[in-house]
Amino acid sequence: MMMLALAFLPLAIFSCQKELVEYESGDIKVSIEQGENWLHDFPLFLGIKKKNAPQVAVWIEKTDGTYLSSIYVTHKIATQSWIAAGGSTRKEALPHWLHARSAQGLPQPTKEQPLTIDAASGATSTGGEPLTDAISGATPTGSFDVKLKPGNDLPQQFVVKVEINQSTDFNNAFPKAAKVGDANYSGGEMGSGQPALVYAATVDLTSESKQYEAVLLGHSSPDGSDGAINTDLSGSGLTTALSIVKSIKITIQ
Repeated sequence: MMMLALAFLPLAIFSCQKELVEYESGDIKVSIEQGENWLHDFPLFLGIKKKNAPQVAVWIEKTDGTYLSSIYVTHKIATQSWIAAGGSTRKEALPHWLHARSAQGLPQPTKEQPLTIDAASGATSTGGEPLTDAISGATPTGSFDVKLKPGNDLPQQFVVKVEINQSTDFNNAFPKAAKVGDANYSGGEMGSGQPALVYAATVDLTSESKQYEAVLLGHSSPDGSDGAINTDLSGSGLTTALSIVKSIKITIQ
């Protein structure tokens, strides 16, 4: 698994840099297009709010669900640098991604052991996973691409997954007042509110298809206690979370 992770050379490309990106034949582009609720009002103090972009994880799995390698993870969860979490690890932020890594024996990122790497040496991260310096970064304020240059060990069929979540995105179904133990508890006053959503696309490099669109599988555990996906969205209570992203497309160049 470690060798396979090294086969992926991801590069996070933000929207303002798209015109500078050069793609070669065989490169894989993951394009995340912002929805109308990509930015969310996050409370600071004295009624002051700022526009927050969501937390995002993009990774690759085998078709049997085995986690292979992270492609891109937003900086806050990769380094646990939450400003207003009060020491919480925010396990409710992107629980499906966190549990997928844990299932392969990889530890959850902490401030002491973040998912980072020495870009000059290419050393393995302290989190135990071979990564590139593009593994984490501030969430783009709009649509962005992630570019992958696959190596020889990339399976011919694999799944690209994207998990996305807004902080403090409360609504009537997932209120701020929910208590620990409630089915709709999502981390408290500075928690998620509506749970993270998981999108996926199965890519077949032997097919003539060159573009795939990720579909919404369901939502993650509201409190992050497990890595399961609730696929029943009827009556789920999700509102603004459903329009954080407009589309997610994977293109084989």
